Amino acid sequence: MSVSIRRADARDVDAVAPMFDSYRQFYSQPADLSRARDFLQRRMAHRESVLWVAERDGVVVGFAHLFPMFSSVRTARIWVLNDLYVAAHARRGGVARSLLDQAARFAREDGAARIVLETARDNTAARALYRAAGWVEDDSQWYGLSLDPQGG
Repeated sequence: MSVSIRRADARDVDAVAPMFDSYRQFYSQPADLSRARDFLQRRMAHRESVLWVAERDGVVVGFAHLFPMFSSVRTARIWVLNDLYVAAHARRGGVARSLLDQAARFAREDGAARIVLETARDNTAARALYRAAGWVEDDSQWYGLSLDPQGG
């Protein structure tokens, strides 16, 4: 079955929200469909991100969510592929690769200097996919400082 990728709009939020909630749960967040839906709606309403959806037979089966960032050193835009998810029943069928390729194509056409992503070191399946798609693990080290008063 072929997959089609298109840029999502506000009408897609209800279809993507359950997958986005599952994605968050994969990263140890509690289930909260309302929060997932609200987050997506706010990003779209404020044009703070770009969301790509993958469809098979008219059904959304995955998404890639990109956020803009800027490099002072390069004085250029960078896109962060922050979220990539494919529904369990649609995995191993080229959906994730199609989403990765679309994200890279979009960033290139947008004139970005780079597109980046981050994943857990123990996410071996995702890391293998990224390498197979031409992504390179670089030598940079990201650091984080939680600003969540509850330690999240």
